[in-house]
Amino acid sequence: MKYLPLNPEIFSQNRSRFISHMLPSSIAIFVSNDEFPSNGDALHCFKQNSDLFWLTGIEQEDTMLVLFPDCPDPKYREVLVLVRPNALKEKWDGKRLRANEATDISGIKTIVWVDSIDALLQGWIHLADHIYLDSNENDRKANLVPVREYRFIEEMKQRYPLHSYQRAAKIMKALRAIKTKQEIAVVQEAINITDKTFRRLLGFIKPGVMEYEIEAEIYHSFLSQRATGPAYHSIIASGDNARTLHYVSNNAECKDGDLLLMDFGAEYGGYNADLTRTIPVNGKFGRRQKTVYNACLQLHNYAKSILKPGISIVDYTEKVGEEATQQFLKIGLLRKSDVKNEDPENRAYRKYLYHGISHHLGIDVHDLGTRTEPVKAGMLFTIEPGIYIEEEQMGVRIENNVWLTRNGSIDLMKNIPITVEEIESLMKKGIGKR
Repeated sequence: MKYLPLNPEIFSQNRSRFISHMLPSSIAIFVSNDEFPSNGDALHCFKQNSDLFWLTGIEQEDTMLVLFPDCPDPKYREVLVLVRPNALKEKWDGKRLRANEATDISGIKTIVWVDSIDALLQGWIHLADHIYLDSNENDRKANLVPVREYRFIEEMKQRYPLHSYQRAAKIMKALRAIKTKQEIAVVQEAINITDKTFRRLLGFIKPGVMEYEIEAEIYHSFLSQRATGPAYHSIIASGDNARTLHYVSNNAECKDGDLLLMDFGAEYGGYNADLTRTIPVNGKFGRRQKTVYNACLQLHNYAKSILKPGISIVDYTEKVGEEATQQFLKIGLLRKSDVKNEDPENRAYRKYLYHGISHHLGIDVHDLGTRTEPVKAGMLFTIEPGIYIEEEQMGVRIENNVWLTRNGSIDLMKNIPITVEEIESLMKKGIGKR
């Protein structure tokens, strides 16, 4: 890992939170993700199962976690299972964790090698009545590959058909949505890296630069600050490309007079930042560009003011839609007749704002959390309204990350330049460096 060691209390606390929701006489088993083949003999870069990482902080492949709080032997109430270090394999693929190193990361004292876990696991399961197994219950899931956690579920049910099986994911969804102060400290580090990177870009961008050159600057800045890398594929969309929400080509020239939408964030310590800013390529917003940008900023600030514990995402989205309608009327995108005659199922403002306003953020960029119940203190959200105008070949989006508290919210990106004046001033200062 490139990042500095995290406080193992993060993961100890997370395990305690999960254990507190387990039934008596139960055991929970979490497994790592697969290593996925690419082509030939190559593998994709390994990415740990998010639930397993949340509980342990371990990023190594072929890892397991066993939680058995009622085990008669206290030694085996928390067990971390790892690949046994192999000198020959390490010559090819690099060093694997030793037991003491894994304990330092996770806070788990009992380490068992994966080649000896079967016999131990069988004895523990015979003492338990309930077995918690994990599955990917992210509402946005689209992967149909039979991944390891699903294969493990089938294997366990065949070996132990008379046990009561429970969904670990149901507990994890509720717990992971509520971020602890220790988790937010890691998120803030990812945001600070992203902030420094954005400021670097304001001194780099000028007419004629290619989108991929900007992406390269982002990678360089992230890695030089100990980030694992980008939290997701960076969106560097100039001109009309900005109307494509998940634009990934990043191969166009940034032209004088165009706006540039940049949606990027660093991953640090397993946690993610998610920033969007829209800036003028030449350092100066045009009159119309400034009008649209300020309307989007007003919409952003309004959304931030109402996203508080107790509101539902449905009501929140509806209220932001009302404000978007008013802003779009002011800047001439909508007429009163458009609003009067709108389809309630496809409101008039949706022509220019055709995505959601917020999503949960954390270990996953689209993190686990409620989409139907009222939001709660401790949840971490993006706030990212946009305005996309086909007739003007223009797209604007502004995104910050906000942590909800009992009394309201904390904008974790409050120090990142956001106003027209801040952006223009910093770009002007950067002219001499270009």
